Amino acid sequence: MEHIPVLLEESIKGLNIKPEGIYIDATLGRGGHSLEIIRKLKTGKLIAIDCDTEAIEESKEKLLEYKNKIVFIHGNFKDTVKILGNLDITKIDGALFDLGVSSPQLDDISRGFSYMSDTKLDMRMDRNTTLTAYELINTYDENALTKIFRDYGEERYSRLIAKQIIRKRSDSPINTTFDLNEIIISAIPAKARREKQHPSKRVYQALRIAVGDELSVLEEMLDTVPYILSPGGRICIISFHSLEDRIVKKAFAYYADKCVCPKDTPICICNKEQILKIITKKPIITDAVEAENNPRARSAKLRIAERI
Repeated sequence: MEHIPVLLEESIKGLNIKPEGIYIDATLGRGGHSLEIIRKLKTGKLIAIDCDTEAIEESKEKLLEYKNKIVFIHGNFKDTVKILGNLDITKIDGALFDLGVSSPQLDDISRGFSYMSDTKLDMRMDRNTTLTAYELINTYDENALTKIFRDYGEERYSRLIAKQIIRKRSDSPINTTFDLNEIIISAIPAKARREKQHPSKRVYQALRIAVGDELSVLEEMLDTVPYILSPGGRICIISFHSLEDRIVKKAFAYYADKCVCPKDTPICICNKEQILKIITKKPIITDAVEAENNPRARSAKLRIAERI
């Protein structure tokens, strides 16, 4: 499936791009958002970051005519500030983070992200890293697996699935996605197998998050990037599940708050600085047309904040 940039018009509008500004697309993917950012730049510069080298190579071809306006970086967006420091950049005018897995990654059978194709368990965004879903499934203990499925996948039958994984791998390693699917289906109650959603969906989400340490990466980024925005600079974040959105919402609220003292404190003693104002009181979601054209975008939520 061709990768369709999610909430493209809304996110580009949300960045409020200055033609001379410095911007980051910290999740380059196949370059859809980057292309629209670059088109609005005259003397400005775009720093495009991705942990997937294949995505970078494809995007270099797609964006070849704009090569003088863009710098491609292989890296993790948790290191955004460090990456910019290496480029002698201390302030930016906007940053975009699209937290979803791209369609080419999902559709590349060898990547092991999808429960719809039979392939080796992998799920690495960055193939230079070592932890894979195979290692996680075959070495983590029951409690660790249960916690991953429960916390990252919000899976109701986390303990049952973890127990069945431990039982099956004691006979032989769990090698492929279809091996795992079979175990999940055998572990859950019959009524759960008949639900519209595929029985493996939540477990695969959980595994992908765990392999990429995605929530910690998001939190690390949010601890730093808001501080390097220039006044009026925007941060736009597109999330795809409630765990991510909750983290973004909480971080934006913290940065937009002028005081974090306990409510019964008579005067403010925290000396907290408000550095952001929230542009989107409620997240922007896909409309019916985009949701129909791109079913993978249905759960997307865009939140935007601006540096004061």
